[in-house]
Amino acid sequence: MNFAALDEARSFLAANPDIDMIELFILDANGVPRGKLLHREELLAVYESGRPLPSTILGLTLNGDDVENSGLVWDVGDIDCRAYPLAGSLVRLPWRQIPTAAVQVSMHPQEGLPASIADPRHLLIKVIDNLKAEGYHPVMACELEFYLLDAKRDGNGRPQPALDADGGRPRSTQVYGLRELEQIEPFLADLYAACKLQGIPARTAISEYAPGQVEITLEHGDALEAMDQAVRYKRLVKAVAHKHGMQATFMAKPFDHLAGTGMHMHVSIADAAGRNLFASQDPAGTPLLRQAVGGMLASLLESLLLFCPNANSYRRFQSNSYAPLAPTWGVDNRTVSLRVPGGPPNSRHIEHRICGADANPYLAAAAILAGIHRGLRENLDPGEPVQGNGYAQATELLPTDWLTSLVALEQSAWARDALGSEFLGVYLAVKRAEYRQFMAEVGEQDWRWYLTQA
Repeated sequence: MNFAALDEARSFLAANPDIDMIELFILDANGVPRGKLLHREELLAVYESGRPLPSTILGLTLNGDDVENSGLVWDVGDIDCRAYPLAGSLVRLPWRQIPTAAVQVSMHPQEGLPASIADPRHLLIKVIDNLKAEGYHPVMACELEFYLLDAKRDGNGRPQPALDADGGRPRSTQVYGLRELEQIEPFLADLYAACKLQGIPARTAISEYAPGQVEITLEHGDALEAMDQAVRYKRLVKAVAHKHGMQATFMAKPFDHLAGTGMHMHVSIADAAGRNLFASQDPAGTPLLRQAVGGMLASLLESLLLFCPNANSYRRFQSNSYAPLAPTWGVDNRTVSLRVPGGPPNSRHIEHRICGADANPYLAAAAILAGIHRGLRENLDPGEPVQGNGYAQATELLPTDWLTSLVALEQSAWARDALGSEFLGVYLAVKRAEYRQFMAEVGEQDWRWYLTQA
């Protein structure tokens, strides 16, 4: 566990004498940052002896409700659990009016019990350590899509794309369009500057398939470090958008008639010396790459709730939408779920295209790597790669509803072994509670469909 040393905090405070406030945050299983706002003089104590946080903080629904059967509420008296800062996570928040910094914390494996069993970052560390014990060192990167929305809703209370630089409302967009990026240049300038300040390697920006939809690629690296960066990047995008009078959303399908938003995960396996074990002159990669694909495909249904955690996540799965529909793989083919991109032999890797942008990067990465580990251990064969239109050739489709994937994870012996029954107990209790709340809510669609017909 890479908790930070006290000298890191002392050096930061000495270099930033104007900082008054410290945002302390931990990421829950839904990917929601939760925590406290501290004064400057409280920071060193956090590094010395941790900060107590209630056990319930890692057992809440997306809307912040306690889940009584998570085991983290009344059973343990909402006990305080100690969290400690992560090395390298103490950074300035340049958009804040009051000089403020942020520090990410994680539960201590022992002092943080019982909440530490539900810490999603711990789960990823466990899966990575299992791979490293057999000589496999995972390398990952994220491509995250998001929408920039107007801070104000339309006359019907619905979200709408943000105004462009000319003051108009974009009605359409050109995918890969440069004008679209030019129109949000002030936002991008602040976003890239903030990424640089925080050490987040943000690279290529792309205008995507819908008005206000953007994708920015993060650089590949050590799997845990890459997911730490993805978590902080999502917070940063939302904060910079707010500074510019916009709302950024990573919701998987905010508009029924426009493209969904995904989180494409790029993954390869290196040896201890950093050599890519997928590297090959063959565009389909090495036998090890095929085994990794086979493991991810074999585990796909049981992992789907971690890739697509919300009811809205499944609205993204539509034919000919560049979102995946089936457990398929291919070489340089964007109609499949697992794609092996082209490029030089030493860059060979797998692009996992299933996750919605609403997924928790830690949990998505943990499920991907656990699937890869399964494929390597069991020498699984993924079959021949799909050529041509993968949508037309699909014989088995991914489920398009939340409950099916929830039940698949609940019933999975593989997931209990690979991810741990303690973590799954809390996570599934939270998701069951959310499912009940969501299905019990009566709203606009119910009235539109049934009010006059029933």
